[in-house]
Amino acid sequence: MKVLVLGGDGFCGWPCAVNLADQGHEVLIVDNLSRRKIDVDLEVDSLTPITSIGERLQAWEEIGGKPMRFIHMDVAHEYQRLLDLLRDEKPNSVVHFAEQRAAPYSMKNSATKRYTVDNNVNGTHNLLAAIVESGLDIHVVHLGTMGVYGYGSHRGATIPEGYLKVEVPQPDGSRFEEEILHPASPGSVYHMTKTLDQLLFLYYNKNDKVRITDLHQGIVWGTNTEATDRDPRLTNRFDYDGDYGTVLNRFLMQAAIGYPLTVHGTGGQTRAFIHIRDSVKCVQIALDNPPEQGERVKIFNQMTESHQVGELANKVAALTGAKVNNLPNPRNEAVENDLIVDNRCFIELGLNPTTLDDGLLKEVVEIATKYSDRCDRNRILCTSAWTKDQAKAIGNAS
Repeated sequence: MKVLVLGGDGFCGWPCAVNLADQGHEVLIVDNLSRRKIDVDLEVDSLTPITSIGERLQAWEEIGGKPMRFIHMDVAHEYQRLLDLLRDEKPNSVVHFAEQRAAPYSMKNSATKRYTVDNNVNGTHNLLAAIVESGLDIHVVHLGTMGVYGYGSHRGATIPEGYLKVEVPQPDGSRFEEEILHPASPGSVYHMTKTLDQLLFLYYNKNDKVRITDLHQGIVWGTNTEATDRDPRLTNRFDYDGDYGTVLNRFLMQAAIGYPLTVHGTGGQTRAFIHIRDSVKCVQIALDNPPEQGERVKIFNQMTESHQVGELANKVAALTGAKVNNLPNPRNEAVENDLIVDNRCFIELGLNPTTLDDGLLKEVVEIATKYSDRCDRNRILCTSAWTKDQAKAIGNAS
């Protein structure tokens, strides 16, 4: 099929685009390269040296990969260009990664909060409106987040895949059953934009029959996939800084350079995780199993396992000999929470989960060790705070 990958130059988007091309699909990457610009603003680089988008595409073609095209476009602000692109290319599917993806960055200051809302919500809405205006039957696969459900205590209840059966009591004492979107409980401005995406999908699916699959993804760890490992010029980015580095990758990088593992708060926060290899497989599975015309939005929980942050730190420490350092939590969240997640849809469709084993952990440590000279230790700590009180606590600790 012909697939547009919006945000196809990013941490999840690039390996996804490469994988789809490797599977024989015709891939067109659409990106405004904003993630690279944010690196400049934050004065921090990917731990792994990443080549330009042009070099990446050339390298992929040189090693025999099916050629991919690239268009520089801001889908949040260039609506007519996006509409014209859909009309000209007539893609079967659009994979939507074109959103600012970091919760800490979205909470950094008022400018990053406004940018996150402007970019994420406008981009999603422009895509949906353009699909409707084009008159084309295009399947949208969107990368969402497990964070839409919130990280408060669910009191042992399993989080379903998007929809929740509820009983509604009536004044006469009777009850009726209904299935609703699982109540949203965003924990940051970034997570809030993903909950707004959910409502946009609900509406355009109901009103205009747009076919949509929303992937509620856990925290991604790892760096490369089998395809991006084929040439150094295809290497994926590895974020380690306090705004963009994902928690497990940060622990593994810190262990590699002899830096104490930064556990915020008690470490009792439970999170869902998925390896980057499984992330790209899940997108492929979603594309291969689109909803029928008129079917409601498909929602998959794209994760393979859940772990407490403190337990992860202890596992990495046992593996590497690193020390653990408990720091004030910059986030406004529960001290600890449980997280039991239903992910049977992907399992039933053939996903064989990559679990968090020592071999893969060591693989990431090896990558971090190889490029340790590129690490700026001043960028490791999380300094973006959710509230003024938390900012004060972080300042006192440092």
